[in-house]
Amino acid sequence: MRAGKVGPFQFRIQVNAVTASNPLLQDFDLPPYSQIKPEHVEPAIDSILADSRSAIAKLLAEQPATPSWESLVLPLNELGARLGRTWSPVSHLNAVCNSPELRAAYEACLPKLSEYWTELGQNRALFEAYQALAASPAAAGFEVAQKTILDHALRDFRLSGIDLPADKQKRYGEIQMKLSELTSRFSNQLLDATQAWTKQIHDEAQLAGLPDSAKAQMKQAAEAKGLDGWLITLEFPSYYAVMTYADDRALRQEVYTAYSTRASDQGPNAGQFDNGPLMEEILDLRRELAQLLGYGNFAELSLATKMAESTEQVLGFLRDLARRSKPFAQRDLDELRAFAAEQGCEDLQSWDVGYYSEKLRQQRYSISQEEVRAWFPIDKVLSGLFAIVERLYGIQIVELQDFDSWHPDVRLFEIRENGERLGRFFLDLYARPNKRGGAWMDGARDRRRDIRGELVSPVANLVCNFTPAVNGKPALLTHDEVTTLFHEFGHGLHHLLTRVEHADASGINGVAWDAVELPSQFMENWCWEPEGLALISGHYETGEPLPGDLLERMLAARNFQSGLMMVRQLEFSLFDFELHASHGDGRSVLEVLQAVRDEVAVLQPPAWNRFANSFAHIFAGGYAAGYYSYKWAEVLSADAFSRFEEEGVLNPQTGRAFREAILARGGSQEPMQLFVAFRGRKPRIDALLRHSGLSEEAA
Repeated sequence: MRAGKVGPFQFRIQVNAVTASNPLLQDFDLPPYSQIKPEHVEPAIDSILADSRSAIAKLLAEQPATPSWESLVLPLNELGARLGRTWSPVSHLNAVCNSPELRAAYEACLPKLSEYWTELGQNRALFEAYQALAASPAAAGFEVAQKTILDHALRDFRLSGIDLPADKQKRYGEIQMKLSELTSRFSNQLLDATQAWTKQIHDEAQLAGLPDSAKAQMKQAAEAKGLDGWLITLEFPSYYAVMTYADDRALRQEVYTAYSTRASDQGPNAGQFDNGPLMEEILDLRRELAQLLGYGNFAELSLATKMAESTEQVLGFLRDLARRSKPFAQRDLDELRAFAAEQGCEDLQSWDVGYYSEKLRQQRYSISQEEVRAWFPIDKVLSGLFAIVERLYGIQIVELQDFDSWHPDVRLFEIRENGERLGRFFLDLYARPNKRGGAWMDGARDRRRDIRGELVSPVANLVCNFTPAVNGKPALLTHDEVTTLFHEFGHGLHHLLTRVEHADASGINGVAWDAVELPSQFMENWCWEPEGLALISGHYETGEPLPGDLLERMLAARNFQSGLMMVRQLEFSLFDFELHASHGDGRSVLEVLQAVRDEVAVLQPPAWNRFANSFAHIFAGGYAAGYYSYKWAEVLSADAFSRFEEEGVLNPQTGRAFREAILARGGSQEPMQLFVAFRGRKPRIDALLRHSGLSEEAA
């Protein structure tokens, strides 16, 4: 369970030589990122865990026969906030400024933190205190967020093995500790494998077809390593440019091979960073953990905290979508194969798909991602994004200066309402070495009312991996990157616009994982609305608005190959869920993946493709037996947006209604209740199919 905060309880750290010189143990508003060194990490965590254990023992010893919120939950929240305030910047730096020294310090703390959380979850006295509070007369008068927090806390005690005999509790703790180590190692090996392969290009003719912006970025990458020519890396902007634009088919195949065999037993670095054995061990431990707690498999355990009610419901949902989508995907592939054949490519392979898809998009719609990029300079996109949410939600966003940071490119913004601070967020937008790939939002600090009754405002980190500015031009985004930015910003708003004052239900805390993508996918819709596009686009040289004909072509191309994209996501979702539901039936990871591909995919990758070895979402992130959440929540987000389509996409009244029903409520109520409060009914799949061009109406 997540620990919480304290009442009349006083929590003080002993000041000594360690704490006096350790920035992680000082009082700070925003983390002193530039001062945090690897040698500070373990002493800080050791100090806080020791103090927390003492404080919890004292707290329980002094607990009245009938605990109160103030005597029990608030003190625990205070302890949890203090540990989070120290660990959050360490975990963040490990993701965005990875180094061998920081990695070692981070990993040294993982088993200690796992042991601490297991202890808390299996603390019988603490469990009984929560039970007594939930059964107390005062609990009947609690606000809905408090009741939800208590329900979730009691559930989480049971999911931590509180009812198990001592030997099985011990085994539970060992499994959790080992899983934290293995999942971190998976992430590290993927980062190392991504950075281990590069290709130096001496002859610019090999880069024929690539846009100037991509070549400039590759030249900059070469110069950064003291090399001549151009350097192709496996960081996504570089990989994407080659796969989409390189005329040299052999080069595409070489880069595709390196990328799709990362951290595996195949490819140019075969066996060097192989995640294969880790995956099997992780799956074994997850299955054992589930069975220890009385579940048939890890997929069942995963659903204990989600909206979906059963594994059958999830699999039925995914297979229904696959049945509806596969004919559209087959049509997309047939068209692409025919087009590639016309261009002289008779045997379309995986490394050809992106290249010929982009050419087909250009032929059919006279539009390319690269052409569009000139109309989406980062500052224009940000100002437009802010204008949209300011209008919808009645807030103001201002950029702040003079703050401590982990990299010169990082920016800091504050969200205000009527002049008062609601929260702040860091933006770290560009790809660079030693930074984890992908895009994400994490909560750096929760909104809560602290032990003194003061309101603590939330802080978020928003991280992307876009192509940075080169050759004096501003950073220019593809429309896909614009959509990614809106997606992560939606997560950020969920965290920052909460009105809940109890940390365990504020922002994204306590939100069922298969509903947490609702606000993020919801925000993506404005990237496609003419009213939204008018605000977020303007030519980087002239500032001229997006031309009407270009807008029309973009909208016409919106659902280009949407069938292929849908079955690709369904392949990932079904693979993840089947893997965790069936592990132990004798099939390997690759065999499960192949069975899913045989069922839903229309294009088979090469046998040596090792996609699973880099599937960090499920092996190193929070999406194990939960990747289906993207599609599950997309049904919610599309249907929620359909109300804006009915009432006006920039309608402030509808925006306020969404803010109050969804964003403000955090994890204080079950997601379905919140959705119905906003939409007036349960969700329907129609809007998702229509938006994706996968309905008869859309077709």
